[in-house]
Amino acid sequence: MRSSYLNALGVWLGLLEGLAAMAGLRGLSWSGGAGAPLLALAGLARRPGPRALALTLLPGLALQVGLATLRWRRLDPKQALLPGPHPGYGVTRVDVPAAHGPVPALHIVPSRGATAAVCVAHGSGCDKTFYAWRLVEELTGRGLAALLIDLDGHGESPRPQAFPEIIESVAGPARWLRERYARVGLLGMSLGGAVTVRAVADDAPCDALALWAVPPRLRMSMAEYRRAQIIEALRLARPQLLHLFRDGSPYHVARAWQTSGIRARIGTWDLFDALDAPGSLRRIAARAERPPLLLIYAGRDGVLPAGAAEEMRALTAGWGEFHLVRGASHVSVAIELETLRRTGAWFASRLKD
Repeated sequence: MRSSYLNALGVWLGLLEGLAAMAGLRGLSWSGGAGAPLLALAGLARRPGPRALALTLLPGLALQVGLATLRWRRLDPKQALLPGPHPGYGVTRVDVPAAHGPVPALHIVPSRGATAAVCVAHGSGCDKTFYAWRLVEELTGRGLAALLIDLDGHGESPRPQAFPEIIESVAGPARWLRERYARVGLLGMSLGGAVTVRAVADDAPCDALALWAVPPRLRMSMAEYRRAQIIEALRLARPQLLHLFRDGSPYHVARAWQTSGIRARIGTWDLFDALDAPGSLRRIAARAERPPLLLIYAGRDGVLPAGAAEEMRALTAGWGEFHLVRGASHVSVAIELETLRRTGAWFASRLKD
C-alpha cells in the first residue's frame, strides 16, 4: 500500500515538473524538466490505483512547490527593480520634488534611451514595486521610460495619506517628467488612478491617461471589506497568473505581496469621496484638448460596487477606450498579461513619435 502511494506521488511529481518546464515556469521547476518523463513513467509502470493518485495530488503539489522553492530560493523577481543596470534598462532611485516634499520613486530608462515616459501610481496599501517588474519589462521593451512612485502614506513616503496633499504625489512627478521627456503618460491603479485623474483635472501634465479598476466611489463596512478580501484571494487562483513564476520562486512571488501598509490622516473611503474621480473625469472631458484615455476593469472584481465599471464607461463614452478583462479580479487586473500588453501597446501608440 505504501509503495502504491509513493509511485502515485512519483507520477504527480513527474507530470508537474514536466508541465512547469514546458511552460517556462522556472520558479515552479526543481530540475528544469530533466528526468520528469522518466519519473512519471516509472510511477505509472507500477500501476498506482485511482485512490492513491487522488490522495497524493495535493501532497504532490505541495512537494513540487517546496522543491522548487528550495531550488530557486534566491530567484526574486523584485531584483529587476533594484537600482543599477539591468538587461535592456537601468534603474535609478530618485526623490522627485513636489509641493509638499519629495516623492520617492524609481526612474527606469531603456538602455537605448527614451523620448516618452509613463508615471505609474499604485493602488491602496501597495507601493511602487508592488508586482511591477512585468509592467516595467512591458514599457521599457516598447521604448518607454517608467517612473514608479510611492503615494503619500505608502512605501517610503515620509508623509501620511492626506487630502489634498496626496494629489502632489502624482502632480509633482508628472511635472518632473515633463522637464525630461517630450511626452508624458500617466497610469493609475484603483486609488492611484483616482489620485492621477484628479491631478490631471488640476492641470498636471499628461499626454495619455490610463486607469485600471478605478472606482467612482468606494465605501465598505468592515464585514464587507473582509468578505472582499476573501473573494479576491480566492480569485487569484487562476492559470493566467502563473506567468509570475517565470521570474520568481513561490516564496518570493508570495513575499512580493508584503508592503509597509498605510499611514493616514484621512481614511481610504473618505479619500475616494474627496478625490471625486467622476467629477475629475467630467472636468477633463469638458476641455477643448484632453488626453486620450484608456480604461481597464476586471470582470470578476470583488472590491468595486456593482455597476461601477459600467458607470465609468458611460461617463467617458465617446472619449475613453474601455476594456474588460473578464476573468480578472480587482487585485489581479494589474498583473494580468492581457492588461499589461494592452496597456503597453496603447501607451506606445499614443506617446512614441
